[in-house]
Amino acid sequence: MESSSSEPAPECPPEFPSASSAKARTEPPAVRAERVTRVHRDGRRELKSLDQVSLTVSAGEVVAVTGPSGAGKTSLLHILGGLDTGYQGRACVAGTDWQTLHGSERARFRRRTCGFVVQGLALLPQATAAENIEVPLLLDGVAPGARRTRVAEALALVGLEDQGAKLPDQLSGGQQQRVAIARALVNGPALILADEPTGSLDSTTAASVVRLLLAAARERGAAVVLVTHDPQVARHADASARLHSGRLDTPVHESPKE
Repeated sequence: MESSSSEPAPECPPEFPSASSAKARTEPPAVRAERVTRVHRDGRRELKSLDQVSLTVSAGEVVAVTGPSGAGKTSLLHILGGLDTGYQGRACVAGTDWQTLHGSERARFRRRTCGFVVQGLALLPQATAAENIEVPLLLDGVAPGARRTRVAEALALVGLEDQGAKLPDQLSGGQQQRVAIARALVNGPALILADEPTGSLDSTTAASVVRLLLAAARERGAAVVLVTHDPQVARHADASARLHSGRLDTPVHESPKE
């Protein structure tokens, strides 16, 4: 990780290479933000939630972003995941600049390249675990047989191969979060964006879930940007960076491993 404070879309420029592997030198990084600034208006005032943020994360790399509430962490995830367009600078996933994509093309690219895991889970309460995981595949028009295979693989990946028929309220909090992780991974995304994914879990369950998330993402070769307030969660990452008042602190410090 490096940091500082239709037609094929153009690629991000080759500067800011991620040097974590030889492969990273020949392929675009999974995610790259370049001098991203996000300004919000509060009446006549302009408030910067992000200020000249640059970040590069390679395939298979996990970066934890920490910082106090209001530091801009969720704003950064929204931009990296193509959910926010009102920013200056450049944000790319798998070499494609979000600002070059619009409408259904943008939504399709997001489904295929980004997986989201959030604290609130956002599981459909009347759908089974398997049906919740299947949602991105349905939206992407995947054939029924392929959907069944990929859902089964995703359930097995998170250790819930025998829980697919259960509704969310029949599962524990940790199991529900595993379903959310499986749903985020089912389309084989290049990037997983996790926003406080263990915030509602007890410490023991949280540690188990974050280890599972990161192991599953690494197995699939996905990059992970993990927002967390918890230093015990952040230490599982390959590197960490701290946002404060919209600025990303440098240098990035390697996270200690257990």
